[in-house]
Amino acid sequence: MASVAVDARNQAARRQRTLRQITTHTILIIGAIVAMFPFLWMVLTSLKTFQEYATQQFFPASPQWVNYATALTMAPFGRYLANTVFISVTTTALVLFTSCLAAYAFARMTFFGREVIFVIFLTTLMIPFEITMIPNFLTIRDLDWIDRYPALIFPFGASVFAIFLLRQFFAQIPSDYYDAAVLDGASHLRFLAAIVLPLSQPALVSVALFTFLGSWNSLLWPLIVTNSPEMRPIQVGLYTFINEASTNTHLLMAASVIAVAPILVLYFFAQKQFIEGISGSGLKG
Repeated sequence: MASVAVDARNQAARRQRTLRQITTHTILIIGAIVAMFPFLWMVLTSLKTFQEYATQQFFPASPQWVNYATALTMAPFGRYLANTVFISVTTTALVLFTSCLAAYAFARMTFFGREVIFVIFLTTLMIPFEITMIPNFLTIRDLDWIDRYPALIFPFGASVFAIFLLRQFFAQIPSDYYDAAVLDGASHLRFLAAIVLPLSQPALVSVALFTFLGSWNSLLWPLIVTNSPEMRPIQVGLYTFINEASTNTHLLMAASVIAVAPILVLYFFAQKQFIEGISGSGLKG
């Protein structure tokens, strides 16, 4: 009788676990569908004719791939993409350079006021961008950088969030590695380049993705400091395209897909290291 009761309890427990798993997966699937629906609608709309969009037909009868070619010819998206890639890559490289040096100093070096300075750094995260926008614009204007690449790159060449993220990761590296490097005659810079950075690849990928994504999606600042179409990045170009093709929503969606696709491809290839960097840098709950 005892064994029968135990089997019954085990079966009941298995049923409960199965029910919880089904419920959890159902909620996750519904959430994924809700999250993906705007992207699905954008892609499907980009493949419709104007009549199909006007009649609110959900699926296109025949995919209109020509919409992408038409959207590219209605605005200089080639120039916009080239500008955005150059600005995003340069800004990301500059942020990685400055953040690695600052994060290493806060994590591995001892100097007077280190903790106080780090706390002051963190408090700047609470300052809205709109407050610093006017001083930054006045500085850019005085340097005669309006409508030039430096105005789009240097104001974002350092990131407090990136410094914090890397500092948390660098601090987890065992001190024994540094002691061994010192015995071999390594300096701080050599230890950073030869040991710390290779061990921190997931965190570096996370910082690079955050920075690249922020630079790629930047709209307000480029809209303020650029005047000519030759200097506009993709988001500003897309904004002006809205005014030119506001009634042609299917072409607008095609242009939006062109703007979003590189980011999705980049994240697809770097998602594993991105997740590792977030989970291993002191941000997990």
